[in-house]
Amino acid sequence: MRYAYTITGALLLGGAAAAMTFQPTAAAQTAQNEPGAIQAAAPKAGAPMSFADMVARLQPAVVNISTKQRVTQQQQQFNPFSLFGLAPPDQGGGAPVTREAQSLGSGFIISADGYVVTNNHVISAGARGATVESITVTMPDRKEYTAKLIGRDPASDLALLKIQATGLPFVKFGDSRNARVGDWIVAIGNPFGIGSTVTAGIISALHRTTGQGGAFDRFIQTDASINQGNSGGPMFDLNGNVIGINSQILSPTGGNVGIGFAIPAEEAKPIIDQLRSGTAIKRGYLGVGIQPISDDIATALKLPKNRGEIIARVEPNEAAARAGIRSGDVVLKVNGKDVTPDQSLSYLVANLAPGSRATLDVLRDGRPLSINATVGTRPSEESLLSGEDGDDDGAVGPDGTPGAQAGPNALGITVRTLTPQIARQLGLETGTTGVVITDIDQSSDMAQKGFQPGDVITGIRTAEGGVRVTTPATLAGAVQRAKAAGAGSVVLSFQRKGIQGERLIGVRLK
Repeated sequence: MRYAYTITGALLLGGAAAAMTFQPTAAAQTAQNEPGAIQAAAPKAGAPMSFADMVARLQPAVVNISTKQRVTQQQQQFNPFSLFGLAPPDQGGGAPVTREAQSLGSGFIISADGYVVTNNHVISAGARGATVESITVTMPDRKEYTAKLIGRDPASDLALLKIQATGLPFVKFGDSRNARVGDWIVAIGNPFGIGSTVTAGIISALHRTTGQGGAFDRFIQTDASINQGNSGGPMFDLNGNVIGINSQILSPTGGNVGIGFAIPAEEAKPIIDQLRSGTAIKRGYLGVGIQPISDDIATALKLPKNRGEIIARVEPNEAAARAGIRSGDVVLKVNGKDVTPDQSLSYLVANLAPGSRATLDVLRDGRPLSINATVGTRPSEESLLSGEDGDDDGAVGPDGTPGAQAGPNALGITVRTLTPQIARQLGLETGTTGVVITDIDQSSDMAQKGFQPGDVITGIRTAEGGVRVTTPATLAGAVQRAKAAGAGSVVLSFQRKGIQGERLIGVRLK
């Protein structure tokens, strides 16, 4: 889904980038896109207006950004005995090897004294074991400056640089809230390192989510050509305002297919202002694992489609746990704002000030609740990534340990009570209760949803409420009651070896 627009060993074609020189005047400087500085020309009949005058004014403020990186990797030592399976034990690798690497991207100057905006991934190490040794900003006239990193924000993929210069051409942020689908836009950047390049298109969508989740999964989508190396470059409206920062593409090939994404100015400018002032960036945090509501879960819990998100797990001692939020709760609103696919729970909460109060409209076991929570502070991206869930298959079959058995049922599975011995084998927390799947009907919906022997079912719920599953009889009784009530599906809570916490999934009954 996500392509980092950096390339290694770029081939710079001689003469491909047109040389452009900006000569500052003695008068007080103004932004290249100051109101009134760019005159809109009337379009010819049946054709869009020319962008030439606007581009001539804006292009000097768009720069190329490159990094020099040092990559240290362990050299694999060749052992001829390994070809015959005769390699002796403890055969170590060779000495570490250090090599140089480069990356290329784009950026734009936002002040006459040399502040430059770009994407965080443009100036970050692109490989494991790599360190960034230097960052170079190259002007359209090929003049180079060594840049200092002022600040970065990995969560929003933004970074701010500073070069030592004065009298530079610069541009200003506009208000992306005024953008409309169908508006013309112009993108300027440095694709594939060939030099300053201008492309044009329209806004294809606003508030586009890409499925990555998180607080900043809201983009301006465009069909303007955006390729590797365009990252960090500006998206201009026809008044010359920066309304977005080009950052991602959706492509099965890695090249442009007409689906590009830009960080909206309304999201980017406040973060850039904070980086420039040296203010720490803090975001709201509840401490929950969230799942979107699938059609099966919506059917089982009788929820409206595309409304709300379900809490899969609650982190101990975090804001949600202190407020009394539980696994299985469906959050419908935050401070009166609907939770939808375009306005996720994580987005709404992240944009709340830590320490502020938030009112959550929650549906629990079919009953509406209003829960007040004191918003916590979101940990760093590094901390969140270090606790990222793993994925490890672990099958468990009958092993002679005590535990009641249950035959095939409306779920299409055979289960047994989770014993302490099995729980230890699966790496589950002490005290975990539930039933472990020992066999599964491959024609069942559970098999189609990816359930497998060794998964532990810990709870079951319908629109009327839920119960914790402790024995096969508990599960069978809950399924029987669901069928008697006319439910065609249920929501199961389950755990899997190597995956932290519970997950929720809707499954159809046989």
